[in-house]
Amino acid sequence: MTAFRVAMNFVHPSLDTATPNALEVALTDDVLVVHGGTPLEGRIRVRGAKNLVSKAMVAALLGDTPSRLFDVPRIRDVEVVRGLLGLHGVKVSDGDEEGELVFDPTNVESASTDQINVHAGSSRIPILFCGPLLHRLGHAFIPDLGGCHIGPRPIDFHLQALREFGATVEKTPEGLHLSAPNGLHGTKFSLPYPSVGATEQVLLTAVMAEGVTELRNAAVEPEIIDLICVLQKMGAIIKVHTDRVIEIQGVKKLHGYTHRPIPDRIEAASWAAAALATRGHVEVLGAQQADMMTFLNIFRSVGGEYEVTDLRPPRGGSAGQEGGIRFWHPGGELNAVALETDVHPGFMTDWQQPLVVALTQARGLSIVHETVYEQRLGYTEALNTMGANIQVYRDCLGGTPCRFGRRNFKHSAVIAGPSKLHAADLVIPDLRAGFSHLIAALAAEGTSRVYGVDLINRGYEDFEAKLADLGAHVERP
Repeated sequence: MTAFRVAMNFVHPSLDTATPNALEVALTDDVLVVHGGTPLEGRIRVRGAKNLVSKAMVAALLGDTPSRLFDVPRIRDVEVVRGLLGLHGVKVSDGDEEGELVFDPTNVESASTDQINVHAGSSRIPILFCGPLLHRLGHAFIPDLGGCHIGPRPIDFHLQALREFGATVEKTPEGLHLSAPNGLHGTKFSLPYPSVGATEQVLLTAVMAEGVTELRNAAVEPEIIDLICVLQKMGAIIKVHTDRVIEIQGVKKLHGYTHRPIPDRIEAASWAAAALATRGHVEVLGAQQADMMTFLNIFRSVGGEYEVTDLRPPRGGSAGQEGGIRFWHPGGELNAVALETDVHPGFMTDWQQPLVVALTQARGLSIVHETVYEQRLGYTEALNTMGANIQVYRDCLGGTPCRFGRRNFKHSAVIAGPSKLHAADLVIPDLRAGFSHLIAALAAEGTSRVYGVDLINRGYEDFEAKLADLGAHVERP
């Protein structure tokens, strides 16, 4: 154990190896052996967006008839929400089509605190159960929340919004107990920051609250718009105005929905970055240009190439062909770029970590200014141990000052390249950083061991099978 702690501190000095999570990694076989240096070549497919599917599953609680959701990925977050729905009496079953789930909310019921606490720390999705459970049962219990450690991501916005609707919140050691003794009522609410989670909370609560709700400074990510489409199919009345204003007119009753979600633009961009970093060629079926325009512009600026392959309908009795986007490294040198993450339509924060691995291979100085999560650059320490040259700073570099400026957060990075990456033993700290570490191991010379790799299953369906389809040389020890 001591040897493992020393090794992990050397490779990932930001990791506190005295914590239970690090010790759990040390005691398990949760490791992937990666033989790097081989370009990724081939075709994979992405399913429905992780950041929409789980929210659409929660929305099924609001209906009085069954809902059907297609293209659901087999990821851990889906299993967590499925378990929580089952605890509350929602019957969840597999449909006829691969990736189809059917939700029957006819017999929604209370779940015991002990049952719900089984899922404590496994996901941040439970906070979104508040509004639907208050509408259906008049009360809700929310356990301790989990998720990736990329910043505090406080739930203050959520709780403040729920109180505005008329909910009472009691904090206890085991979690949050909520009730609505006088029902939920529409309100006017302005978010201090266009938080995706808080916007989802307001939408899921306002659709059946009495009266009209006006939400200002709302998030307008494609997954938010798709959630609005789900709720509108259920009978909700929602207007999306300009300047991040959403107006919701409460209704007394909602029914089930049938919906096929937008594809996962985060996973698509992750595989694109992997193709670029390994000098490979990957076609991502299901990827859509419209939701990835900002990423595609940066990808091309760096020197990557892509081709949009639109859906081809059936002709002459032959089957149609699914569209997507082909990404590849055209050869030669990559270009350094300056970018900053932002809420939609800016460069998505979940895109920067995979792309930074590719930027280590670009000639010159690249600058990344992270403005969404204050602690999202810790993963760069592991890249440096592999030969990358990345410096992180507290200053707002390469763009306008953000809310983290003049505070003690290292939220800007300067990447000097190109750097020759070599193999190392790595410990995955969070979902997106984990995939970045995996990309680095694939691009590096030699054999790496990536610990905690099962965390990637939270957001990437069958990623090991997809790696095999792309010709990667990986194995479980």
